[in-house]
Amino acid sequence: MKIIFIGTGSGKTSLNRNHSSLLISIPKYNLLVDTGDGISKALLALGIDFNSINGVLITHLHADHYSGLASLITQMKMSKRKDRLDIFIHPDVVDVIKNFIYQSYLFEERLNFDLNFISLAVNIFTNVSEKFKIQFRQNSHLNEYEEYDHQRELKFPCGSFLFKINSKNIFYTGDVGSENDLYLFKDFKLSVAISEATHIEIKEIVKFYNFAKPGKLFLTHITDEEIFNDLIPPGLIDKIKFAYDGLEIDL
Repeated sequence: MKIIFIGTGSGKTSLNRNHSSLLISIPKYNLLVDTGDGISKALLALGIDFNSINGVLITHLHADHYSGLASLITQMKMSKRKDRLDIFIHPDVVDVIKNFIYQSYLFEERLNFDLNFISLAVNIFTNVSEKFKIQFRQNSHLNEYEEYDHQRELKFPCGSFLFKINSKNIFYTGDVGSENDLYLFKDFKLSVAISEATHIEIKEIVKFYNFAKPGKLFLTHITDEEIFNDLIPPGLIDKIKFAYDGLEIDL
């Protein structure tokens, strides 16, 4: 079992980092978390077969987290995929994603494989496979956007996630809105934590690490300009790590 960082960049396009994305790989199931712009090329660069991906999870609908989904499905079609693709997403935006795929001329009867949409209920575990479960909890990352939806036609689900694999609990913050979002799963003992590092100060992440005490904490969603090494206390340098594209961690 392992996690591969497909991309560790922020929403700002970079020549050094792909947009933020993870591949959680366990026996018989590979889950891709987020599919921003350029995801197909990022997977290709790491030698990951498109058709080895069993499921995709979309954390929220900022472009750097979902806009490459149609392109990825296109690549799967062109590589003669036959197996079903699971798409895990909050129920409020299932129709948005379905329409995005449809508007990309990706008609299911021409794909030769099924798209299986699985709604992520809040605060309830959703089964991925026999020993792999996901729990979605709403964070505050998109709260400030609601006032701009003058037509009142949008929903704003944005998730932080607990991935439960056998006895291990992996917490992924996703993009957050405040330090409070770091504690959404404080009722669980964490084996590994993964935090974004663009929308929150490193000192708050360090404080969270000292509270939750996961085995390791990896930082992702990093912009080129950000240099944080001197902000991590010397005693935690081996515990809080900056991720990079292609980094693999064993679970």
